Amino acid sequence: MARTGARRYEMDMTKGALLPKILMFSGPLILTGILQLLYNAADIVVVGRFAGATSLAAVGSTGSLINLLVNLFMGLSVGASVVVAREMGAGNHGGVQKGVHTAITTAVIGGVTVGIIGFFGARPLLEMMDSPEDVIDLATLYVRIYFLGMPANMLYNFGAAILRAVGDTRRPLYYLSISGFVNVVLNLILVIVFHMDVAGVAIATVVSQVISMVLVLICLMRSHTSIHLDWKKLGIDGKSLREITRVGLPAGLQGSLFSISNVLIQSSVNSFGSIAMAGNAASSNLEGFVYTAMNSLYQADLTFASQNYGAGEKKRVRQVMWTCEATVIVVGIVLGQLVVFFGPRLLSIYNADPDVIRFGLLRMHIILPTYFLCGMMDVMVGQMRGMGYSIAPMIVSLTGACLLRIVWIMTIFSMPAYHTLTMLYISYPVSWGATFLIHFLSYLLVRKKAEARMDQRKGDTYNA
Repeated sequence: MARTGARRYEMDMTKGALLPKILMFSGPLILTGILQLLYNAADIVVVGRFAGATSLAAVGSTGSLINLLVNLFMGLSVGASVVVAREMGAGNHGGVQKGVHTAITTAVIGGVTVGIIGFFGARPLLEMMDSPEDVIDLATLYVRIYFLGMPANMLYNFGAAILRAVGDTRRPLYYLSISGFVNVVLNLILVIVFHMDVAGVAIATVVSQVISMVLVLICLMRSHTSIHLDWKKLGIDGKSLREITRVGLPAGLQGSLFSISNVLIQSSVNSFGSIAMAGNAASSNLEGFVYTAMNSLYQADLTFASQNYGAGEKKRVRQVMWTCEATVIVVGIVLGQLVVFFGPRLLSIYNADPDVIRFGLLRMHIILPTYFLCGMMDVMVGQMRGMGYSIAPMIVSLTGACLLRIVWIMTIFSMPAYHTLTMLYISYPVSWGATFLIHFLSYLLVRKKAEARMDQRKGDTYNA
């Protein structure tokens, strides 16, 4: 019974109609992403309502810094997911086991390392971002407490990546439902009752991360399938680590270096004062709900392409990408327009100050109508990484998005006539569109190499 119960959460992505399976895979991912965003949204809403605009700016302005430090190891979780999915598609139980235990060991090492760096580097890094004097003390406190929970954060994300690799997106949703509820309740208690301000919301977030970590690890330990976690087997398998690193390290470097442009943009926003920072933080948080829906299609493309690549299903790998691209366009346009339509009401949930809402709407009206371009760009990256090619999309993304934004800020935005928030935000859609076009050209080249590898692997199997 246990074996059958565990397998009902898994999915064979190499057979059957693609769209229904992609939607079945993506649906729980969207809800999971929304719950993860509610962690930060609950922090922002509670401090914005009960602690004021300065605390709102302090919490909201830390996202780009946190991502800068976290994304390198989070990228390795992408590599872990690809390796486990590929070995699953190839029917290699031993390879799956080695990938699982290498991934969890990497998560422990990464969580401790990033936690130490983030805790001790918080103040100097926030000073480099030109955080205003009325914000920096609160922001430093929030970041330091947040990074104390980094080992738990890493272990949950690597564990969830392993579950996604075998098609299980439902149980991470269940676990985050529990921890998300705890997060919201603790936010309200610690901020409203105990008046702990940003420290309260940071503590609530860490407690929630610990709960979700415990649940996902118990799930892996109790699994009777090839993803079973045995603490006695923890360690680094050289081949698995090389494959995880080959795919995940470029993804992590891309995420971290990509965050540099976002840190630079946040620094530019900071120069307009704490009210503009608060409006930017609220709008950015709302955009995150649209992004997480689009990102679920990136995750689907990555995982479906990996399993089918491992199974040698050349035609189906192509079909995965085009199905995900069409879906992400619809999702991005529809959800983006809905958030714009209800923008004033949604922003007022975070803070009722008319100036905060005005600054939030300024960002929202530029970003959201074009947000689907970001989704298209990410899906293309997911396809290439799913086939084992991660360096090419990293280079393209860093050049087309990161570098282009930096050049934009250093040139156009720096001109007195164009030194406005509007011109700053326009850098987003410009970089998304340019990067997608370059990614598409890269994909055409990568696809030929990947399909040649699949043909060679089939030939080797036949000869053997």
